[in-house]
Amino acid sequence: MLNVGKIEEGFVLDHIKAGKSLSLYEHLQLDKQDCTVAIIKNAKSNKMGKKDILKVECDINLLDLDVLAFIDHNITVNVIKNGDIVEKKELVLPKQIKNVIKCHNPRCITSIEQELPHIFVLADEEKEVYRCKYCEEKYSESAMR
Repeated sequence: MLNVGKIEEGFVLDHIKAGKSLSLYEHLQLDKQDCTVAIIKNAKSNKMGKKDILKVECDINLLDLDVLAFIDHNITVNVIKNGDIVEKKELVLPKQIKNVIKCHNPRCITSIEQELPHIFVLADEEKEVYRCKYCEEKYSESAMR
């Protein structure tokens, strides 16, 4: 049995789709933070079969919930203080995301004006469809940075 120690302050991201933890690590920019991170891949799960888990010991304010919700709004976010879970945050799809994904439409203003932020808005919440704010190009998985 694998034993990963408990953290004193930070967060635990649970119920991550198996194999997605490294992508989350990059998008949350945890590699640029001075914090302790444990990545558990392919853990057994009654609910999901297999899942990934991220345990991060750092200031909870470093966590960008919008990025997390965009990537997978079914992830469980446990906030840890003094070694105990003090809060469970529910994720909802953000209405808008900025500089997480890139528009690949060659006619989009973001291709010409490179300093413009890449902004996508939630066009269809039910189908989880995001579109570029400038050209309305639909987001596709291949657009992820």
